[in-house]
Amino acid sequence: MNMQTIDPKLFRSVMGAFPTGVAIVATEWQGDLFGATINSLTSVSLQPCMLLFCTNEGSATGAAIRQRGLFSVNILGHHQSDLSARFTGKLKNRFDDLAIAFSTDGLPLLQGAAAQLCCRVAAVHKAGDHDIILGEVLSGEEATCNPLVFHKGAYGRFQCN
Repeated sequence: MNMQTIDPKLFRSVMGAFPTGVAIVATEWQGDLFGATINSLTSVSLQPCMLLFCTNEGSATGAAIRQRGLFSVNILGHHQSDLSARFTGKLKNRFDDLAIAFSTDGLPLLQGAAAQLCCRVAAVHKAGDHDIILGEVLSGEEATCNPLVFHKGAYGRFQCN
């Protein structure tokens, strides 16, 4: 049987039809703050509570999370599309001039987020050009704002009734 693989550009476009939430994963490592925008966040288990997300292989934030072994997940609110863009790309001082609180473990928590979770790294798996990071959820809280949504390369919002 001759199996073909999909063109990566077509795959990206097709997957763009699936709307996702937007989050920023973050950690502190050796006095520096690291953070990256993700949309590959999913719950995995309730016993124990676990989630997973993906980072580019070689990502500085992914490396810092693996080394620290702890990370925060900041699920962005509809009013935070500017933060999503800020935590994508090569900007070095992503946290400058932002309202940040810190968890009891020193993890950065972005103020105004729709929800926040603090996690411990449970496992890391290589998958193509990304790393899948599994995290055991240690704590979490939610706010009363609507989430930021990403679909077909654009930001939008989901309105709760």
